[in-house]
Amino acid sequence: MAAADLLLAIDQGTSSTKCLLIDRAGTVVAEGAAPLGETCPQPGHVEQDPEEIWQSLKTAVARTFERADAARVAAVGLSTQRESILLWDKATGKALSPLLSWQDQRTVELARRIGTGEARRTVRRLSGLPLDPMFSALKAAWLLDRFDPERRRAEAGEIALGTVDSWLLWKLGGEHVTEIGNASRTQLLDTARAEWSPELCDLFRVPMAALPRLLPSVGPFPAVRGLAPLRDGTPVTAVLGDSHAALFGHGAFRPGSVKATFGTGSSVMGLVGEAAGAMDPGTCLTIGWQIEPGRPAFAAEGNIRSAGSTLRWLAAIFDRPVAELVAEALEAPAAGIHLVPAFNGLGAPYWDDGATAILSGFKLGTSRGAIMRAGLESIAHQVADVVASVERTTGRRIERLFADGGPSGNDDLMRMQADFADLTVLRAPVAGLSAIGAAHLAGLSAGLWSLADLEALPRRRDIFEPRSSADERAAARAAWAGAVARARGEAGTPSGLRPDAAPAPALAG
Repeated sequence: MAAADLLLAIDQGTSSTKCLLIDRAGTVVAEGAAPLGETCPQPGHVEQDPEEIWQSLKTAVARTFERADAARVAAVGLSTQRESILLWDKATGKALSPLLSWQDQRTVELARRIGTGEARRTVRRLSGLPLDPMFSALKAAWLLDRFDPERRRAEAGEIALGTVDSWLLWKLGGEHVTEIGNASRTQLLDTARAEWSPELCDLFRVPMAALPRLLPSVGPFPAVRGLAPLRDGTPVTAVLGDSHAALFGHGAFRPGSVKATFGTGSSVMGLVGEAAGAMDPGTCLTIGWQIEPGRPAFAAEGNIRSAGSTLRWLAAIFDRPVAELVAEALEAPAAGIHLVPAFNGLGAPYWDDGATAILSGFKLGTSRGAIMRAGLESIAHQVADVVASVERTTGRRIERLFADGGPSGNDDLMRMQADFADLTVLRAPVAGLSAIGAAHLAGLSAGLWSLADLEALPRRRDIFEPRSSADERAAARAAWAGAVARARGEAGTPSGLRPDAAPAPALAG
């Protein structure tokens, strides 16, 4: 019988499910993928089919083993998109609703109705997150209002409510569970205490009987079942949210290391340890992972709603491939044009769902390349905004930023990032870092590696240093801040501060 010496990492994302098969040296020996669609039945509504997600996972796994031996898999690690949520019937196992994507904005009005000053302060104090349609709780309330308005089935425990990790673990092993880091993104968790909050559940009218059981990032999770060609009983030894998995994949196991994942949106995240003090309002408190019992690894995170999606939007407007427009952008000089991609409001560090997308500074004769350049710059500026907020949270200067994700493959974007944030960017020159992080934690949990082994794994980096002068940087950042102020109607206060803002929960020191 073949030795069980390989790790299968499954990364279930917004646009596809990807799998990597990794050996004990950390080398990718096989991979597979399956695309995944989404629908927008109305402006601001973004949905996915839960069964299509499951089928994409099965297809990606099968493709991974077209030329590899499934019998050699020692353990499975799972990385998933976060905040997206659905309902399913516990008796039949069938989805009752579509999956409402993290991008979905249908709950903006519900947020306004719920969002009195006191409610916003309560949500921030307990969950560590601002009251915002991106997170799961408002989506959960909307789904229950449509499919169980009296909450009778939910209160009876007949309906399961869960994020993508919970849905896939149900499909794999029939247990209603969720990983603690994913749970920290729902806005229903008392994050500092790492347990479901009765107060938040009451606020959003979500019966606790509908919520999954909380588990550490290393389980114990239900084992694989019905996922050919993997043998039934193959253990799932790690589950992480995709952004958390990318942080783990960078080897950023201790406070002080910060990464930016560039994707449809962007996530800037770094561990903060157990230092006392309030979070800057521009960033959120989240749980990166939990390996040791009772000891969550807390992190500061800022979520940017539009990064790669900005480039795709411009490509659709100009009816040209993204790569062609990026090439034109790199030939265009900086022209004082700013695109603030507040298509569904602004996320971190502003958390302003009333902000409006604007394009400013253009003239007759402005080229599409110059506008595309403004799109690229908007990504780097937004990340720099969040880095500054993380610095305020941690009280330390960030000098290095780990980078990953599709758009990070553009060298010029990484150079812009180094310039605007005034730091060194260290790019992981590998695709699928979320999957790699899930594999690393799965191997650690399964005993194939120690933490020292993971730290010793070779990690090649592409390095980008800032090249702008202090005056050039200050002028560029000030112009961007002015554009953001216009997008916010010049009524917002900087860095996510609002008159009703409350600090995120302080961590026990």
